[in-house]
Amino acid sequence: MTDPANRAAERGLLDRIGLPKPLVLGYVGVLLFMIGDGVESGFIAPYMADHGAGTDVKAGYVITAYGVAVMLASWFSGALSQVWGPRKVMWAGLGIWAVFDALYLLFALGTENYPMMLVLYGIRGFGYPLFAFGFLVWITGSAPKARLGTAVGWFYFAFTGGLPTLGSLWSSFTIPAVGELGTLWTALGLILLGGAIALVGAKRREGGDRLADPGVTTGESLFNSVSIIWTHPRVLVGCLVRIINTAPEFGMLVYLPRIFSDDVGFGTDKWLQLLAIIYGTNIFFNLIFGAVSDKIGWRTTIATFGALGCAISVTVLYFVPTWLGPDYYWVAVLAGMFYGATLAGFVPISALIPNMAPDNKGGAMALLNLGAGGAAFVGPAVASLFLPLVGAGGVTIVFLALYLVAMVLTFFLKMPEEQSGPGAPAPTAAPDKSSAPTPA
Repeated sequence: MTDPANRAAERGLLDRIGLPKPLVLGYVGVLLFMIGDGVESGFIAPYMADHGAGTDVKAGYVITAYGVAVMLASWFSGALSQVWGPRKVMWAGLGIWAVFDALYLLFALGTENYPMMLVLYGIRGFGYPLFAFGFLVWITGSAPKARLGTAVGWFYFAFTGGLPTLGSLWSSFTIPAVGELGTLWTALGLILLGGAIALVGAKRREGGDRLADPGVTTGESLFNSVSIIWTHPRVLVGCLVRIINTAPEFGMLVYLPRIFSDDVGFGTDKWLQLLAIIYGTNIFFNLIFGAVSDKIGWRTTIATFGALGCAISVTVLYFVPTWLGPDYYWVAVLAGMFYGATLAGFVPISALIPNMAPDNKGGAMALLNLGAGGAAFVGPAVASLFLPLVGAGGVTIVFLALYLVAMVLTFFLKMPEEQSGPGAPAPTAAPDKSSAPTPA
């Protein structure tokens, strides 16, 4: 039997690092699930182009269709979690991903059938947002407000740790052993393992069941997730900022694999390892900026470290390696680490947005998740649209401009107590962080 003093010390350690102990296995399961989802991220676009799609642009259309599904499912994850409960939403996401991934591998890639790629890969896109963002709703509904930024940071530690960090690293080792198609089958095994750990391990934990009042129907919950647009318009601004947050990340996965591996000359293995390094850096900075934001303010962290930082780093990530060439791989690594670190500056938006609409947190989370999923559509869409017109460098400049727009929009993300009118005095403390006391 574990000594009570040891159990208390364990709880104290988890509290100090901001990790909700009841949901620890959920975090582990999300990490494994997202590793499986991220296995393909560094090579799926060129692989589809060479196995049925025909061109990188047509492969980009498949990924864009996938992004539409991700966007819709991300919105549904917040609204459905209110009436079904996050646990059931996660089960739905796991089932959709597993079934349609198997169909995609067998009947789309297996036969090099482009229409089937569009349909099956697209439908599979409903899977991961329901699973992952359902768990994010679970976290925001159960974690203490004073540590919410850190708890969300741990979520993105697990999320980005898998997609694409450890997923890309996994594929860099398995592709030489079993090939690309075999690697995609191993991803399905990781998905099933992660889903089982998360859903079985956290099955009886608080916050996993229905969150809405008993009388609220599914249709009403979906309506609330839309009505928040006019009842709390600043939340819509937050949705736009969340789209911009990771749109370049998904967009660059359309054109950077071919450019860095072939044109620059790093090769597939080094490109996949670079991708793992970029987001390996990101997962640790997710924790750092989650904790920092609880100290200096959520909005301040997003605008400076996130939006402005990414505007600089996304430009450096593309142009510096392409100018210097294959002999300066270490410079590409540093540029990638810079982008991964600044990308984490957006982490506290998942703590800020729900608290901007305390009377409709479910709707706020639905709209926020819509923004997260919208990035998977907007990024590839921007890349596919502009790549033939202005080239990869021009697309990167578009992403730079988007980050600068996000920086401006962030200053409109205000808490309810800051929205009392133009003549209201400015708060003396950091206005966008929780005023709740930090537990000792």
